Amino acid sequence: MSPTPPARRLRLGLPRRMFSQLLLMQLAIAAGVTVLATGLFLAPLSDQLDDQAMRRALAIAQTTAEQPQIARDLQSTSPSVNGPVQVEAERIRRATQAEYVVIMNTRGVRWSHTDPRQIGGIVSTDPARALAGEQVMEIDDGTLGRSARGKVPLRESDGHIIGAVSVGIAYDSVRARLIHAIPGLLAYAGGALAVGALAAWLISRRVQRQTRDLAFSDISALLAEREAMLHGIREGVVALDRGDRIRLLNDEARRLLGIGDEAVGRSLDEALGEGRTTDVLAGRVTGTDLLTVRGQRVLIANRMPTDDGGAVATLRDRTELEQLGRELDSTRGLIDALRAQDHEHANRMHTVLGLLELEMYDDAVEFVGEVVGDHRATAEQVTEKIRDPLLAALLVGKATVAAERAVALWISDRTWLPDRLIDPRGIVTVVGNLVDNALDAVAGTPHARVEVELRAEGRTAVLRVRDTGPGIPAEQRELVFTEGWSTKKPPAHGKRGIGLSLVRRLAERQGGSATVTEADGGGAEFTVVLPEALAGPGLELALTVPAVVEEES
Repeated sequence: MSPTPPARRLRLGLPRRMFSQLLLMQLAIAAGVTVLATGLFLAPLSDQLDDQAMRRALAIAQTTAEQPQIARDLQSTSPSVNGPVQVEAERIRRATQAEYVVIMNTRGVRWSHTDPRQIGGIVSTDPARALAGEQVMEIDDGTLGRSARGKVPLRESDGHIIGAVSVGIAYDSVRARLIHAIPGLLAYAGGALAVGALAAWLISRRVQRQTRDLAFSDISALLAEREAMLHGIREGVVALDRGDRIRLLNDEARRLLGIGDEAVGRSLDEALGEGRTTDVLAGRVTGTDLLTVRGQRVLIANRMPTDDGGAVATLRDRTELEQLGRELDSTRGLIDALRAQDHEHANRMHTVLGLLELEMYDDAVEFVGEVVGDHRATAEQVTEKIRDPLLAALLVGKATVAAERAVALWISDRTWLPDRLIDPRGIVTVVGNLVDNALDAVAGTPHARVEVELRAEGRTAVLRVRDTGPGIPAEQRELVFTEGWSTKKPPAHGKRGIGLSLVRRLAERQGGSATVTEADGGGAEFTVVLPEALAGPGLELALTVPAVVEEES
């Protein structure tokens, strides 16, 4: 027989859902405010009603004392139930609905009273202050019970005090007015409480929709998880409001964009400055996996709008991948060059073999000499004009690839570059990128030709690459330097549209420029100017600009 499960104890406390907690708290606040306001209103109401009753009694007494006939009758008659003073006092009492109107002489003897039996007797309360000329308001007990009273002196025509007038308002009527006011006050308080409850319900419903009916503990957990996720992932996250102001940055976004916490609350234009990165994050450039360059980093950006009119942008660092891709392209270029040399070498070996089989020994010797001379002439032509070994080796290799692709690669007669380059790898990158673009542009065209001109003007290096291809329309000559813009098919390892952008950035970081114009006779002419690219005579060479291997555009 299974044991009986323990009874569950009833747990009292706030509900877990934010909607319920918020509604209960708002109802408690509304009810508390209503009760407090009602109490604060009722507390002085009794005193206000007392004051009104005393002032009313005093006003009746003042009006009665102003009648000169009463003063004359007080002096000329004795206290009597049917006397003129009693008759006038009763008339005033009935007209004003006062509890009593008592007229007395200076000794406190009554000439009038609501109870005729009290006429001629001494008043129950001390009239000394009124007989001394003061006007008195008070709540006191007398022969008719508790009442609100007003007392004034009674004067004859010359101002001499001959008595006093005391008027009383029944205190029960004051209390009745207070009790009569309470239901109306409670009705108003109940109405206010109902309106407050309705407003609390509407606000709670709105909060429920916006928070998806989560509990406070759930929201706290979500915030903690969000912070851990944002600062733990290897992607940059930038949250923007509807005005494109930055409201959140994670650690990776700060690193990739090169900004800090001071950027939070500022617009993208203020925090990042003008450029493609700002346009991509602001949504002015649309698409997915958009390429952009920030400093020396190649980034992939995506932007997702949010329901409140803002957006969340994510950033991925492709710098290392781009470097690997460009290394792969360099390797492929080397393989193409080796393949071209191998193909050419095989053809020449077949030719030599045929000459030997035909016993044409002298022709074979002459043929071998010509081949060796051609290679030596090409290498000597490059090394005579370009003294930097890296750059010379690059152009010798590119000449072989160009020959394989039926393109003539020429070194301009104006070329002269001494072996004083501060950043030879950077210039190798620029030249290799421009030559590859030119070879792609002229491949398959008749009389294809690419001309390279490298010269030194003082410490400035001027690089020009001309081709006989279709050229670049004038309206697109700035677009070619934009990240992500390309007319070529993307390679297998990634996207195009980076190389020329990085070429321009490399030139601009050194204070130079990169431009494209129309070449003489058609085609395109790229010109890159690199100030301070050569060390002065006798100066020690040092790499002053980080080498960035570029991808072809």
